Amino acid sequence: MVLYEVNVQVDRDIATDYRGWLDAHLGAMLALPGFTGAEVFEVVETPPDAGHLSLCVHYRLRDQAALDDYLREHATRMRADGIARFGDRFRASRRVLRPAGA
Repeated sequence: MVLYEVNVQVDRDIATDYRGWLDAHLGAMLALPGFTGAEVFEVVETPPDAGHLSLCVHYRLRDQAALDDYLREHATRMRADGIARFGDRFRASRRVLRPAGA
């Protein structure tokens, strides 16, 4: 199992639209080969950032080969959709996590 984490900061004034888009995006991601689940978390900022909503999305993938396939075959297209809709009104960073000892 591999965890693909996407951390997003969204301008508050588009947060509702972004969350609606994200729900559909999650469905499209989970339809790709090797994806086995996803969860969205709201990041609790201390102190809160009044201008942004921070989200952390965890995508679970079957294995590293599934992630490699996603990055090679699908990532550019999937990322471009969000950029086309929201431009520079959000920022995303990504990292990959594996269970310790794997």
